[in-house]
Amino acid sequence: MALIPIYTWNKSILAINKRSKRLSRQPWFQGVLLLACVVIAMLLANLPLTSHYYHSLLETEIQVHFASPNGTVDFMFPKDMTVEKFINDILMVVFFFTVGLEIKREIARGELSSVKKALLPVIAAFGGVIMPAVIFTIVNHGTAAASGWGIPTATDIAFAVCILSVLSDKVPVSLKVFLTALAIADDLIAILVVAFFYGGKINLALLSVALVVILFTFLLRKLGEKKMFPYFFLSVVVWILFYYSGIHATMSGVVMAFLIPSKPRYNKAMYFHKRNRYIAKVDAYDGIDDEPFPNGAQRHCLRKLQNIAHDSMDMSYRVEHSLGPWVNFLIMPVFALANAGVQINDPSMFNVFTFDPAMGGVGLGIFLGLLLGKPLGITLFSWLAIKLKVCTMPKDSTWPLFFAVACLGGIGFTMSIFVDTLSFSDQAPAVMEHLRDAGKIAVLLGSVCAGAFGSLLINIVSRLKK
Repeated sequence: MALIPIYTWNKSILAINKRSKRLSRQPWFQGVLLLACVVIAMLLANLPLTSHYYHSLLETEIQVHFASPNGTVDFMFPKDMTVEKFINDILMVVFFFTVGLEIKREIARGELSSVKKALLPVIAAFGGVIMPAVIFTIVNHGTAAASGWGIPTATDIAFAVCILSVLSDKVPVSLKVFLTALAIADDLIAILVVAFFYGGKINLALLSVALVVILFTFLLRKLGEKKMFPYFFLSVVVWILFYYSGIHATMSGVVMAFLIPSKPRYNKAMYFHKRNRYIAKVDAYDGIDDEPFPNGAQRHCLRKLQNIAHDSMDMSYRVEHSLGPWVNFLIMPVFALANAGVQINDPSMFNVFTFDPAMGGVGLGIFLGLLLGKPLGITLFSWLAIKLKVCTMPKDSTWPLFFAVACLGGIGFTMSIFVDTLSFSDQAPAVMEHLRDAGKIAVLLGSVCAGAFGSLLINIVSRLKK
């Protein structure tokens, strides 16, 4: 009788697991998960019972201490590493690595694979970067906040796809593809912005060693190395060299992603030849003994078939496919939990329209950059490209609907918050912390307003069309 509750419990767990897997595959789920993490982070940072523990945890040092008995060797690795830096400088390397793999895939055979496909999203992405940066600079020129111009330049594809999936058939497929390609091009531009403008003081000696390792990895790929371990080991070496050289460590993930082999071990002809041979052996070994299917010989053939299928997919795809769930459902939520928890000491922090002659208006620049700069830049640059006949208008779209979808490009979140964590390092610690907190609040408010405004416009335009 005791087995009945256990059976029922196991059955319930399996049912919950099945539903959770089905739920995680929904295109809107990642955006909802990130939004929930933002809310949780804000609560943890501001509730009296959790605020102290939340900030103490993020500031906890996590370093490995190497020391010899005679004291000749004594150092900590990595330097100045806390839980927050571990998330931003190590876990986010994996995020940027998958972004690099995605960009490489889209350039190789996706929405950026030809000039015709890539031109409009790339031109629009440049507009969506330049216009917010200009607006931010106009607002904050000559103030302490001036160096934060890169914050409102990024688009978060997770939230944009989440909203597009909810809006369903109100947006034509061509515009969904356009926004996705734009976000990918936008990520690439954001990566370049971080690499060139938000690093530290460059150590040329370590950077030179890193370039030698990168060149060696490139030669390794050219020689046809298909095993993952050498690339993993060299990626760790490049990360360490970047971390100590002054270039932000996350850039190592992007660089190494482009060096992961994109050619499978077996081509199409080789795959079918080997597959057919082992399938024939599976048939031939059937019934050779009394053992049920699969017998020992057949199991060997099935393992070989599994290996053949594995080696017929390139390493780049396999790694991206394996890391995807970890990035989407662990690393990005953890990043949101660690970075969205701004302590609200004064309700006026939510007033993004304030401006101080010395401190500037970091919130105002970011908010206007995301809400107005992004859609205006995307639409204006796209309009010029189409009018000059450099590109063609996406199928089944109109300019009002195009602008409404461009508004969703103002959802900055992940990349905008990441750039915010790197900004204002030229200021005193107290000023830097204040500007970063104000920046995060502005990113959250600007992203929410951009998503809501874009959704409202899409609904209005779709109703007017009817």
